[in-house]
Amino acid sequence: MLWVFLLVFVGFVLVIKGADLLVDGACALARRLSVSDLMIGLTVVAFGTSLPELAVNVFASLKGSTGIAIGNILGSNIANILLILGISGIIYPLIVTKGTVWKEIPLSLLAAVLLGILANDRLIDNADSSALTRTDGLVLLSFFVIFIYYILGIAKRIEGSEALFPAKERGIRKISVMITSGLLALILGGKFVSDGAVELATTLGISQSTIGLTVVALGTSLPELATSAIAAYKKNPEIAVGNIVGSNIFNIFFILGISSLIRPLPFGPQSNVDIGALILANILLFIFMFTGKKRKLDRWEAGLFLVIYTAYIMFLIKN
Repeated sequence: MLWVFLLVFVGFVLVIKGADLLVDGACALARRLSVSDLMIGLTVVAFGTSLPELAVNVFASLKGSTGIAIGNILGSNIANILLILGISGIIYPLIVTKGTVWKEIPLSLLAAVLLGILANDRLIDNADSSALTRTDGLVLLSFFVIFIYYILGIAKRIEGSEALFPAKERGIRKISVMITSGLLALILGGKFVSDGAVELATTLGISQSTIGLTVVALGTSLPELATSAIAAYKKNPEIAVGNIVGSNIFNIFFILGISSLIRPLPFGPQSNVDIGALILANILLFIFMFTGKKRKLDRWEAGLFLVIYTAYIMFLIKN
C-alpha cells in the first residue's frame, strides 16, 4: 500500500515540476521571439497550469482507465471553483471585470452544460449506454478553437500578467533543456499518477471515478491553486479568477476532447451528480458576482465555497 501512495506522490511531483519547467522554457522562448508577456500569461501559463490534468488524462485514456480520466477533469473543475477560488477569495476579495462576469464565467458554465448533454446519450436518445465519443471530442475541440480566438481578442484589455509571470532571458540551449526535461517529467509523472491511481482504487476497493474526483483531481489542481493564491496575495484578482475560469474551459473543451479522441469515455449515471455539482458551482460563482458589491467575490462567499466543497468531498467518501 505504501508504495502505491509513494508512486502517486512522485508522479504529482514530476507532473507539477515538469509543467513548471515547460512553462518557464516556453516563456523564455516567447521572450526571445518578442511575444508579449501578457500573451504569455493568457496562453502559455494558462495552458501550463492544466498540463498535469492533460498528462494524467492521456495516460488514463491510453490504459482504458476512463473513470480516472473523467473523474480527474470533473473533480479538478469543481475544486478549481469551490476550493481554489474559496481560498483565493479569503486571501483577498476578488473583483473582476464586466467581461469576466458576462462572457468568461458563462462560457465556463456552457462548457459544463455541454458536457452534461454530450455525456447523456442514454437519457436524451434512449441509447443503451452513455459515452463521450470521438465525434463528441471533435465538438469539444471546436469550442476550444472558438475560446482561443476569444482569448486572443481580449488579450490587450487585461493587465497584470507581466508582474505575475515574468519571463527571464535564457539561451537557446538552456531553453531546449528546460522544455525537453519538462516534457519528459510530465510524461513519466502522468504515467506514475495514472498507474498509482488505478492500483489505489483496486487496493481500497473503491471506484476509479472516486479516486479521480478526489486524490487525482486535488493533485493535478495544485498549479492552479498556487497561481491563483499568489495572484490574490499580489492583489491581482483578474488573473486569479481568469486562471481558474480559463482552466475549467480548457479542461473540458481541450483535455476531455483529446481524451475522448484517444478512447471514447463511457459515462455512468453517477457522473451526473458530479456534472450537476460542477454546474451548480458555476451558477453560484455567477450569482455571487451580483450579491453585495457587484463583480466581487467577498470573503464570506469564498468561505461558503469552502463549506460546500467540504460537504461535496464528504458525500463522495460516504458514497
